[in-house]
Amino acid sequence: MEYLQTIVLPMAGSFLLSALLLKLFIPVLRKVKLGQKILEIGPSWHRCKEGTPVLGGLFFLLSTLVAFGVWALLSGRMPDVRLLPIAVLALLSGLVGFIDDYIKLFKKRNKGLTANQKLLLQFFIAAVFLAVRAYFCGGETSVRLFGLFGQERVELHWFYYLLMLFVIVYVINCANLTDGIDGLAGSVATIQCVFFLCVGVLLGDTELNALCASLAGGLLGFLVFNFHPAKIFMGDTGSLFLGGFVTAVVFALDAELLLLPICFVWFCEGISDVLQVFWFRVTGKRLFKMAPIHHHFELCGWSEVRVVFVFSFISALFCALSYWIMVR
Repeated sequence: MEYLQTIVLPMAGSFLLSALLLKLFIPVLRKVKLGQKILEIGPSWHRCKEGTPVLGGLFFLLSTLVAFGVWALLSGRMPDVRLLPIAVLALLSGLVGFIDDYIKLFKKRNKGLTANQKLLLQFFIAAVFLAVRAYFCGGETSVRLFGLFGQERVELHWFYYLLMLFVIVYVINCANLTDGIDGLAGSVATIQCVFFLCVGVLLGDTELNALCASLAGGLLGFLVFNFHPAKIFMGDTGSLFLGGFVTAVVFALDAELLLLPICFVWFCEGISDVLQVFWFRVTGKRLFKMAPIHHHFELCGWSEVRVVFVFSFISALFCALSYWIMVR
């Protein structure tokens, strides 16, 4: 009964609300022409997607907040203060994405915020997150090693904050890069939410279960319309929100070291982009046919559905590995 109240009902409610909102608003977004602009540097075979409505992330974000809020009211629970840093990083990251989408859609500037503007905002948000987490959840500056190297923790002192600033910003931008083909970012994030639910059940963390179940439901409602061929894209609003949410939950679980396996697909996308730029500047040649790496596989002849399935399977494997590391 407890799992029904804390997982099934928030997930089902968020799914229905997300799907209903998208069903109602996709025609509206098409009518007012708030659609995706395909950049010239983007894949030429994606030109047919131009005009597909954006801002889908806004709807699964809202459905998550509503479903979790209703659960909290009906259960009579005040959300734990540990959830505050998660809200700070996820919502502020989503706000940066919304500003970026707004500029693209309403100001008709294809690239939205400049790279420097976005990075400056993201470093500020990461600093706010670390400050809020230190104030409300303790100023822990050590990293849990899960028994690796014969140690449980390693103390980093002030270097912890400097390192985590860059880690947070990098991971969130990797999440953004993953949102390049239909259904990929949403599918990977749903798997990550399921992993968090498994950990939450193990730890008996009711609030975390309800929150992650709400997001998983919202994402599933979104994927109904985002799976290939997509009728709507999540935009930077959704991808940056997801990056902030997943990163913050990993911190809440005291599992910073596991960011790599939990977000393995994200890291592959980000590293492929970095390596592509580096290799081209050094040799004048491309290391991959196109970056991020999901486009490379498309050019190798993989369909979008195949890329999503394989990348999601890999994500599930690495999340299972992370779960084993945490419980062993």
